[in-house]
Amino acid sequence: MATTESAALWAPQACTLPTAQQPLRVAEFDALFATALNDLHRVDGTRLRLELKADAELETTARDLTARESQCCSFFAFTFTNADEALNLEIEVRPAHTDVLDGLEARARSKMVGT
Repeated sequence: MATTESAALWAPQACTLPTAQQPLRVAEFDALFATALNDLHRVDGTRLRLELKADAELETTARDLTARESQCCSFFAFTFTNADEALNLEIEVRPAHTDVLDGLEARARSKMVGT
């Protein structure tokens, strides 16, 4: 997932996604962040909560994307919860991968709706 410096931070050696597919996956996350991300909160060093728009189609897209990401980067744990007029996506990593979460957070902030 190394199309930019911040993308490279969240695509460690442990990622098994073929190199040629990594820019496409980054673009999918960028599109999700740009169209669905309302807010984000760093819960702690290993957890990040994304507040997404409550929309059935966006939820399907987000669930599909995170399921595919879990297949190549097994250190990610993705949990969805429905909240008042929002869909929360909590992303958790092991302490050894906090730099990956830092990179993902920076990428999300840079693409967030209204920024």
